[in-house]
Amino acid sequence: MRSVVITGASTGIGWATAKLLLDRGFRVFGSVRKQADADRLGNEFGANFMPLLFDVTDEAKVLAAAREVRAALDGETLTGLVNNAGVAVAGPVLELAVDEFRRQMDVNVIGPVIATQAFGPLLGSDPSLKGPKGRIVMISSVSGRAGAPLTAPYAASKHAIEGLSESLRREMMLFGIDVIIVAPGPVKTPIWSKAEEVDISVYQNSPFFPALQRIRKFMLQLGETGLPPEKIAEAIADALTSPNPRVRYQLTPDPMQQLITAVLPKRTVDRIIAKRLGLMPPA
Repeated sequence: MRSVVITGASTGIGWATAKLLLDRGFRVFGSVRKQADADRLGNEFGANFMPLLFDVTDEAKVLAAAREVRAALDGETLTGLVNNAGVAVAGPVLELAVDEFRRQMDVNVIGPVIATQAFGPLLGSDPSLKGPKGRIVMISSVSGRAGAPLTAPYAASKHAIEGLSESLRREMMLFGIDVIIVAPGPVKTPIWSKAEEVDISVYQNSPFFPALQRIRKFMLQLGETGLPPEKIAEAIADALTSPNPRVRYQLTPDPMQQLITAVLPKRTVDRIIAKRLGLMPPA
């Protein structure tokens, strides 16, 4: 039976990917941070789902989970590792608490590094394991190649994932292990709805406050109009199983808008975004 590890499996893209792969006959090891989520997913998904309880920033617990998975594989290789767990931190760079920026990078960048070091040997770099070489799927974002104002921490983390994945893909050629990026645009997941929970009152006296109000409203709209997570799950499944997967899958609700933004001069895009959010200097 083919086996996959998915980090951040409790909701959104991770949950949808787990369900799709289970439906296709995979065994899925899914990471969650709370025992309640482990119990819930076990009930929802059945016997071929095995919850792993860890936060991706806790190296000791991730390594312990990797030992659990190794034991369950019983000498066979792991088919895939999906580095999906992530958070989105927003705020103006000039005023955002450095600890918040650090938390963003710890979860979205250091977390995948920890998971890759822990589970990477099970994909086939460990010569004692038998079976086909596995693959690593890195969940990036369209923000990995563009940066929206007031979401610099998130954009920076996804730019880092893009560079990390490029380097890692070339390193892992030594073992025949592929590394593939899946970069969605807005997706209907809780990461957007959580924008409403963010307390922006700390910026009440900031010149950025009006723009923060607008971008929070925009994020809530994205949570309603974004791609269904099942669409991203299909791309992840293709990345894991296709004989010739792409190096990078990009999926957006409005590909034409993404294309126009990509071909327009950067300064033009800057002005369009600044005008929309109210970030233009006084006349």
